[in-house]
Amino acid sequence: MKFIVFLTFWVLSSGFLKAQTQGASYTDVGRGVATTFVTDYHALGINTSALGIPNRYGKKFTTGMTEFNLGLYSDSLSVDRLKSLYGAIRDQVTGKEIPQSTWQEQKNNAQDYALSGLSIDASYNWFGWSYQGKCFGGIALSISEHYNWYSRLNQSTSDIIFQGKLSSYFDSLTIVFGTDTSMIQNTGTLTQDTLDNVIEGTVSVPLNLSGLTNGSNIRFTWNRHYNIGYGRKVFGNDSVFAVYAGIGGRFIQSMAMVDLISDDNGIRMNSSISPGFNLNYGSIANLNPSSFYQTGGIPIPVGTGYGVDVSASVKMFGMFTIAASVNNLGAVKYKRNVYSVRDTLVSNMSLSGLDDVNITNSLSPMFEEGGFLSLEGKESYTVKNAANFRLGASLDLGKFASLGFDLVAPFDSGIPGSIVNPIYSVGMDLNVVKWLTLSAGYFGGGIYKDNIPVGINFVFGDGTYEFGISSRDAITFFLNDSNSISTAFGFARVRF
Repeated sequence: MKFIVFLTFWVLSSGFLKAQTQGASYTDVGRGVATTFVTDYHALGINTSALGIPNRYGKKFTTGMTEFNLGLYSDSLSVDRLKSLYGAIRDQVTGKEIPQSTWQEQKNNAQDYALSGLSIDASYNWFGWSYQGKCFGGIALSISEHYNWYSRLNQSTSDIIFQGKLSSYFDSLTIVFGTDTSMIQNTGTLTQDTLDNVIEGTVSVPLNLSGLTNGSNIRFTWNRHYNIGYGRKVFGNDSVFAVYAGIGGRFIQSMAMVDLISDDNGIRMNSSISPGFNLNYGSIANLNPSSFYQTGGIPIPVGTGYGVDVSASVKMFGMFTIAASVNNLGAVKYKRNVYSVRDTLVSNMSLSGLDDVNITNSLSPMFEEGGFLSLEGKESYTVKNAANFRLGASLDLGKFASLGFDLVAPFDSGIPGSIVNPIYSVGMDLNVVKWLTLSAGYFGGGIYKDNIPVGINFVFGDGTYEFGISSRDAITFFLNDSNSISTAFGFARVRF
């Protein structure tokens, strides 16, 4: 089964990458800070109180579309390995034929991904619009996609996902040559021709699923957000002291959710995945009260929910800004293709492992019939949103430059789509000339090591039209030991 991430039809095939602490704003990716820098519809989901603060160009309306962000991060995979992962996903999305990995390649991939934390975050802004007036305040709308993947696998789980029925966990292999079926020992020295004819792996002393996967964690969400927000000045004067407040919300459609964690307390898993992903659950689907089928087309949502944002900003002496916000409080309820896991003995497997390093395909050997997870259907399941708290401060040096600081922390790092740990960052915008802004900064925390974001933004017509490109980590372009790949891109932003 070819597990295709439909969201990345836009972003992966074009090669634009980002991190999850900002929305789809390529300008914020380049400096690494956002809370006190965002304006117009970019403030949605970050700091809606900023909608009440007029933009620097004095324009009332802002529209935009086609803003891409996607990022790959790991605490131990090298940048070369991440480039291979990116290439594998891109080739799959664009329909390029991918040669099947050999047994040795699968084994090497399993070893590389064992114990490696991997995060993939993507967003795409379909459309954004905002109005900002001195008396009314500011109001904004946007439609955006958000894709978040996080995985950390133990040795056994990684081995089974990448090698499937050929995993070293299975000590016996059933092979078929023509009409002759036989069982042989899995010695690890079999020829590729023999391995190609294996139909099932079997273990003589099976382990419980919880023991086999202990230490593994996979969290995955793909949500579409229909956002709205409003912000305005509450009281005061910007040149002395002024307070702004904002509120926002969104209707959420979810195309996929997986929450799997295995530790000393056992294994827990809940999932709900659109039938557009073409996972074959087999006969278990007939017993699932939430089974849902789809023939072709764009993935149909399997869950719906809501999110709420609240925020406040303080401006002092015309140059200092402090802001705090709580974003995405709410939940999504899943009613289609909902499954949980049973902690049973894992005695055999008939599915193949992964053909390449694309770890996002791992749902196939886990969930499909013949895989190593034992599933049971559920009627529904509710998941709290990946809410976060933001605190930011900045110093505006007039037309020359702006400096800022951000802290972003999760409400619950165990929720699918959440950042793992607090992320802190410092950054700046340098207005080189009227039409050119350069950005740079530093951020760390979460699963991320030291990162140096950079960006370049072009602004023409006194703010009428802008476009730019940025990277979450410039180190990627200069050092081979970087652990991230990140670029962001946006165009078609117009103010009037």
